Amino acid sequence: MSRWFRVGALASVAFVLVVLGAALRPLVLPEAHTAASILNAVEIGFAQDMAAHHQQALIMVQRLDRGVDPTVLRLAQQLSDAQRIEIGTMLGWLRLADASPLSAHPMAWMHTDAATSQHHSNTSHANSDAMPGMATTAELDALAAARGHNAETLFLQLMFRHHQGGLAMARVADELLTSGPVKETARSMFQSQSQEAGVISVLLTQLGGQAPH
Repeated sequence: MSRWFRVGALASVAFVLVVLGAALRPLVLPEAHTAASILNAVEIGFAQDMAAHHQQALIMVQRLDRGVDPTVLRLAQQLSDAQRIEIGTMLGWLRLADASPLSAHPMAWMHTDAATSQHHSNTSHANSDAMPGMATTAELDALAAARGHNAETLFLQLMFRHHQGGLAMARVADELLTSGPVKETARSMFQSQSQEAGVISVLLTQLGGQAPH
């Protein structure tokens, strides 16, 4: 009787070891297959560059004189809030993909035949590596120094051009991607920034300014 008990006990131990070994196998012996990438090169590049593009919009809002017309100030805050949320979304995607938040080669994701054609049709920048719509350091410094009506006009002009650049990037991303959340976000950005650019243009007209071409 004790012999059968010992056999049963050994069989139970063996079964436990087999189950335990199977459970621990992924920890001890890595699987041979390679996990599929969460984001492709276009999605990563778009997220990196658009996050950087949005960051400059936040800088513009920070440098805007607080004494400007309340309508302009309210619009600036709304733009800041919306772009902060989108920055968080894009940085979250990049963390999940184990990708850097900054691109080593800005705008490289747009360098396909279709993307390059679309890019040049929506921005006057001659350098294809330049991020469209971005303000120069001198322009940002001028905005920080401007006050009152001059600050309002300069902010709206810079933000309008900034939005035009963002629209060009979002349009190309939508065209290059076939499906997925990044494509959906690019399309949503295009729609929202088109509407915002329209509001900015109207405000500029009311303030006697002119939207940059």
